[in-house]
Amino acid sequence: MNKEELTLPGFSQNTIQTPIPENTAATDDHVSDGDENLERGNWSSKTEYLLSMIGYAVGLGNVWRFPYLAYKNGGGAFLIPYVIMLAFTGMPLFFLECSFGQFASLGPVAVWKAVPILQGVGITMVLISTLVTIYYNCIIAYSLFYLFASFQSPLPWSDCFSWWGADEACSRTSKDPFCNLTMDNGDFEIVNSTWLQANNVTCTNGSNIYVPHQGPSEQYWDKVALRRTSSMDETGQIVWYLALCLLLAWLIVGLALSKGIKSSGKVVYFTATFPYVVLIIL
Repeated sequence: MNKEELTLPGFSQNTIQTPIPENTAATDDHVSDGDENLERGNWSSKTEYLLSMIGYAVGLGNVWRFPYLAYKNGGGAFLIPYVIMLAFTGMPLFFLECSFGQFASLGPVAVWKAVPILQGVGITMVLISTLVTIYYNCIIAYSLFYLFASFQSPLPWSDCFSWWGADEACSRTSKDPFCNLTMDNGDFEIVNSTWLQANNVTCTNGSNIYVPHQGPSEQYWDKVALRRTSSMDETGQIVWYLALCLLLAWLIVGLALSKGIKSSGKVVYFTATFPYVVLIIL
């Protein structure tokens, strides 16, 4: 059974492939003369489609954090339900979504013409993708900021430098707690760990006084990258370098999608393989 013989409710032959005048197809940069779908275009190669699916399904977080999450949730025993759900739920649903999209060549809203009662699913998919895109671009903006900041020598977050606002709580090593010690005469005195060791004295439970401590990378993130305020009630001023990094992130996304799958198919050669390069480096 070929594609022409297979039809679904809500789809006509014109829905699958809409004929467009030759002059219109020639002016669309995202459509080539040899494309079967003259309205949306086709992948330039099977490799680009495969890399796009890998990039869509697998990210750096999946590969990097998975061993930790597996260990946290039972170790090897966790793999048993994971593999079962992957084989019987995850992969079939992933294959269904990909094959349905390839067959219909429509977006997530229009594709549900096949099952009109489920068109709300398509709208929900668009809303979820919008929210995910917004917060993912914020993460990309932070990454771009640190990329530009890393060209400085030494790295700003490598030590507690006063020029970016490090305070007395900043330290590369954790600070030993003090002890509120009761002396023989009944007085209270605050001593450090060096005095306790020199006098062979043990600090009783509940008498430790912990000194606030932040590493340079954590304090740089709060004071420079985010300019974090004391509470959510204080919005603070616009951090212009982060706003520009966010604008750059959106421009990169726009350029990647400017010619549809023709341009995004080239981008995935980098985005789908880069996480594995990072893992090898680490």
